[in-house]
Amino acid sequence: FESCWPALMKDSHGVVIVFNADLPSHLKEIEMWYSCFVQQQLLQDTQCLLIAHHKPGSGSDKGSPSLSPPLNKLKLVHSNLEDDPEEIRSEFLKYLKSIVNSVSESRDREEMSIIT
Repeated sequence: FESCWPALMKDSHGVVIVFNADLPSHLKEIEMWYSCFVQQQLLQDTQCLLIAHHKPGSGSDKGSPSLSPPLNKLKLVHSNLEDDPEEIRSEFLKYLKSIVNSVSESRDREEMSIIT
């Protein structure tokens, strides 16, 4: 589906990367997603949210996965919809509010530069 990626990235203001924290191979894959969807689009790290999903019954703790240097600066949220669905909802709403505020501030700056 890589041919569709440019359409998905056009005019994006944020990126949420969800990965299975129980699969070590996903740690390498999220590096590629980060590179394509965040770095190449010149988004700030604050515009990206990593969600380490744990399947119900996986027995995994919420210890931080070993992320590579560009990824370890990103906001990381653990999710397990069976154990604590409200935590992920709350974190996502905080992230979404920060994106909306960022877009609003950017629009305000642009409007002020046109006026002056």
